[in-house]
Order: sequence, then C-alpha cells, then structure tokens
Amino acid sequence: MSEHNSNEPVSFQDKLEKNIFALVLAIAIIVSVGGIVEIVPLFYLDTTLEDVNHPDFEELKGVRPYTALQLAGRDIFQREGCYLCHSQMIRPFRDEKDRYGHYSLAVESKYDHPFQWGSKRTGPDLARVGGKYSDAWHRQHLRSPRSVVPESVMPNYVWLDGAHIDGIGIEKRVKAMKVLGVPYSDEDINGAAASVEGKTEMDALVAYLQVLGTMIKFEPGREYRD
Repeated sequence: MSEHNSNEPVSFQDKLEKNIFALVLAIAIIVSVGGIVEIVPLFYLDTTLEDVNHPDFEELKGVRPYTALQLAGRDIFQREGCYLCHSQMIRPFRDEKDRYGHYSLAVESKYDHPFQWGSKRTGPDLARVGGKYSDAWHRQHLRSPRSVVPESVMPNYVWLDGAHIDGIGIEKRVKAMKVLGVPYSDEDINGAAASVEGKTEMDALVAYLQVLGTMIKFEPGREYRD
C-alpha cells in the first residue's frame, strides 16, 4: 500500500475535520444562516397561509375545524403513532402529484395542533385519502391490514372496535383547541360529548381518515398563488 503523499495540499475540509473548534464554529454559522432564512420572513409576512379571501380562491374557504368525532380520530391517529409511517404532505413535484393528488396547501393544516406533515413514508401519504376508499375498507384495513394489502407491514388495530370515545374527554379537547385559536363555538363545545356518544375509536379514526383532503375541491392544474 502506497504511503500518503505529504506534498499534496491539505483541503479546507480536512483542516476543518481535524480542528474541533473550527468545525463547531462552521456548524454554528451554517445553522444560523439557515435559521435566519426561515425566521426573518416571519417578521414581515402577514401570513404564511394562502389567501382565502382572494377572489379566485373561494374554494379555500372550505377548510373548517374537525368535528368532535374527527378530532377524536385525529387524537387516536397520533396516539397510535400512525404519523411515524404516514406523512400528510404532498410535495409540489410531478411524481408526488401523479400518485397522491394536488400538492398540500398550508391552509389545510391551519387548524391542526400539531400538524401531521411528516417525512416518513413506510406507508403511503394520507393527505388525500379521504373518500378514496369506503368506510368498510378502512375498517377491514385497520383490523387486518394484510387482508386487503398483502405487502403491508402495518400492525393490526382490532381493539379499536371495542374502545369507546370518552365524551367528557373530547369536550375538554374541543375547549383546548378553542384556546389555541380553532374557531369552535360554544354550541360545538356543548354538543361534543353527545355527538360521540356510543361511538368507538374505530368509528372516530375512520371518520378522521375520510375527511383528509376533502375540504377543498381542487381543480386540475390550479395554482394557489397570488
């Protein structure tokens, strides 16, 4: 094995990797620049959402808060870690749009706390899954994923059928969302418990999945930019 030629010039990267203080300083500078690029625009932009009041974007006004049952389903989605394998953000690239549908808009997540964008796709993106399959399909898929998708690695969620929604708990959840800025009315809060009475966690999760991507009626080829 030939020895390293000591006459070769040492690259900047080599110097950086051998000097811990210089490496830390370089990382700090890069992170600072990245932070500035992301944070500074927030000081002068009125909103990071699409303009729902734009005369040509009337359909964006269809985005609304989740019903109590859908909100309960979203909580179950988070509790069971579904977001670890399923993203809810379609990127504005042709291959993404061809597979999943219109790219995701920021306004679609304005009532999500926290948002479920994600980046991991062990399973498919769910941003437009609402209405794609029947309720019966979703129930069977959740109980026994491989009975409908043989190659699936998703766990079985059979216990969701026997677990009922806590009405008092979901009423408190709706109240909490109102504190965070979601425009729930007093009527929504007072009726939350009654609206989920007798409903199972399976009912709630299916209701949540079926609403994803359905609030805006997208037109083919439409761009939502001013």
